[in-house]
Amino acid sequence: MKGKVALITGSATGLGKMTALTLARQGCHIALNYVNSKDEASALKQEIEGMGVQAIAVKADIAVEEELYRLVEQTESTLGNVDILINNAGPFIRERKLFSQYNRNEIVHLVNGNLTSVMLLDHLVLPSMREKKWGRIIHFGFGHAGEARSWPHRSVYAAAKVGLVSFTKTLAVEEASYGITINMVCPGDIRGANKEKTIDEVTGIMDELTPLGRSGSGEDIARVIEYLCLDKSDFITGNIMDISGGLDPIRPRIIPEQ
Repeated sequence: MKGKVALITGSATGLGKMTALTLARQGCHIALNYVNSKDEASALKQEIEGMGVQAIAVKADIAVEEELYRLVEQTESTLGNVDILINNAGPFIRERKLFSQYNRNEIVHLVNGNLTSVMLLDHLVLPSMREKKWGRIIHFGFGHAGEARSWPHRSVYAAAKVGLVSFTKTLAVEEASYGITINMVCPGDIRGANKEKTIDEVTGIMDELTPLGRSGSGEDIARVIEYLCLDKSDFITGNIMDISGGLDPIRPRIIPEQ
């Protein structure tokens, strides 16, 4: 992937940061994106440039259409056309509440940030990918999103991501002949500092909710994305991949007999 341009939304911290570092090690030039984490984005930019590749950090809220277009424009004018698009950013309301308790702005923001913005970003980068006959697009979902089950207290977020499942599969078929693959990764419940840790760093940290028994890490997600972006991974497209240690976020875990 040396010399490829990777645009990663929401990449100053967390899973996006781990993905950016992983692709930079592969030789990709990196377009970082942030909203509030300016200092973290600046530090990460310097770290990535220290690997011998180019990097920029662009402030943009992908839920706002004007800022989304500016993000792509700055990436293309500085680094070149996007070869790899990682749609990591997406608003989430952790508070559990019924659909009737959401206000209008929350509904619109969740749908725009998790579905509409992703479709618009894909639409912007597809022409240049088609010209080159090569491209990699990664969407983010949630565990078991591909089953389109009900998720009480997560109605808007779940609806947007399940819509993205269908879009992922459709776009993968439409763009396959152009050498473009589109896949979705569905992380488990990876929280806090673990999002920026390696697998070795979380090994031994127990997680009673995850059937595997350990917490997930940022590396768990980034290494799958890295694999999907490789040239010889072109036969993998339209897939919805749970990377969760067996966790089902909707139904409780089955406790094994002692």
